Amino acid sequence: MIAQLDKKYLKIRPYKVFTRLVSYFFFEGRPLTTKGRWINSIVFANYKMDARIPVLKKVEKPIFILGTGRSGTTILGMLLSMHKQVGYLNEPKAFWNYIYDKEDLIGSYTDKEATFRLSGDVVTPTMIKKAHRVYSFYLLTSFSKRVVDKYPELIYRTGFVRKIFPDAKFIFLVRNGWDTCASIDSWSKRLGVSEGDEQHDWWGKNKRKWNLMVNELVKNDPELSPFIDDILKFEDHKNMAAVEWILTMKEGLRIMNNHEEVFLVKYEDIVRDQQTLTKILDYCELPPDEKFFDYARQVLNPAPDKAPFTLHASILPEFERVMKLLAYNK
Repeated sequence: MIAQLDKKYLKIRPYKVFTRLVSYFFFEGRPLTTKGRWINSIVFANYKMDARIPVLKKVEKPIFILGTGRSGTTILGMLLSMHKQVGYLNEPKAFWNYIYDKEDLIGSYTDKEATFRLSGDVVTPTMIKKAHRVYSFYLLTSFSKRVVDKYPELIYRTGFVRKIFPDAKFIFLVRNGWDTCASIDSWSKRLGVSEGDEQHDWWGKNKRKWNLMVNELVKNDPELSPFIDDILKFEDHKNMAAVEWILTMKEGLRIMNNHEEVFLVKYEDIVRDQQTLTKILDYCELPPDEKFFDYARQVLNPAPDKAPFTLHASILPEFERVMKLLAYNK
């Protein structure tokens, strides 16, 4: 359904449907591989209008869901969207491209040069003003008090985000690597499309995201860089996904080791233990909300673990090492 809405959502808290539709049609944007990309002209026009309006509602403690895609980030975002105080933006990459036009890893909105890592050094006062005005207008029009922004790749940009929103909250969502990689493989095969001489899939326009990741991240990773020649030749989505998972998990752990405020949550704990949801609300400084828990009880179902599969010998040892670091025993 549109805006990830389902019948259970409609039944439990009907008025929140309005918030999701506002998010979907005016603030999120539609990336490559999705239908309805005509919405993007409306979304960018809305940003320009919002940026002219003074901050009428203060943006406080926005919440960012980080990690690797296909790790449960969408379901966590939808759960939080049910909360009475929350307006949820599902991968509003159009917004971040509007704020800084060199951030588009996929190539959904621009062909300009992009980079995985962004620090606070590139942030300007104009960017801060624009971001706060757009978020402020979003809070007003969605009748929300807090923004939840799910954009997994912001894991590489926490300094950039914190310069814009100094009181930001970060949730680092992790999932068993075998399950994550199998899901990425399935997604890319199912939704990848060809347009003329271009291939659009999980890895962006003609592997834009993949090439940036290898040349910027793998190249500087002590454990993977010795195998960069092999990795550059990867065509199998599972091997490619394993590289992304390794790098992303290590980035999240690095941030935590640097004592930045990041809350690590396992997807497996979310679907099996309601106390984990309570801890998430506590970290986010959101009050208890029975409708939130009601929706969670109805939609969370543990999925069977995916069986391990064959990975390239160059990345398997590091994959297994990171699995152990995260206390996954497969």
